[in-house]
Amino acid sequence: MQTKRLIRLNEVINVTSLSRSAIYRMMDTGEFPKSVSIGKRAVAWEESAVCQWIDSVLSGGAHD
Repeated sequence: MQTKRLIRLNEVINVTSLSRSAIYRMMDTGEFPKSVSIGKRAVAWEESAVCQWIDSVLSGGAHD
């Protein structure tokens, strides 16, 4: 069984090299995985979804 891991915004920014505003803009247009609420004022992303997005970009399937 694969362990699911949630990553916070700073880590998403680090691994994607996108800005905060670019991440949220791309989420709004469906170009980037949606975040999940983990508290009243906290969100995170499923690490595997972000990795799949990166793979898609590297294979030419997505663009910013």
